[in-house]
Amino acid sequence: MYGNRRPDSTEHSVVLRWSSHPRCVALARLELRKALAGWGLSELEDSAVLIVSELLSNAGLHAKVTPEQIIETRYLRSSGALRIEVHDGSPDRPQPRMPDPAALDGRGLLLVDALADEWGVADRAGPGKMIWASLSVRSAAERNAQGGGPGRG
Repeated sequence: MYGNRRPDSTEHSVVLRWSSHPRCVALARLELRKALAGWGLSELEDSAVLIVSELLSNAGLHAKVTPEQIIETRYLRSSGALRIEVHDGSPDRPQPRMPDPAALDGRGLLLVDALADEWGVADRAGPGKMIWASLSVRSAAERNAQGGGPGRG
């Protein structure tokens, strides 16, 4: 199941369902880019697509869901802001960790923390969890004015 829109997708939200297949990450980025362009929030694109990539990749790799279970992304627009949510059926909560400098992985949540205004993990209706991150145009503009680009640099 790749990128099926649910009937509750509206002009303020896009809800999509994914399998854990790695190709879904690129499709989720594409859908997010479309939503941001339609909402006039393209200035959040660089950070937002990196965040959804990390969260969806982590869900696909670590959520330990069965093939019948899905992962859901929700992109929610509010005034000058975006909230990205990734829902999965696993109760296992991610733990940020300091990666081994020689390791090729383990930096995803550190990246999310650097790019998002806020992020967190919450329970959801039904089994599993929801990982969310929020971004605002104001914070992005402040970072860019300081020469930090898409991160908090």
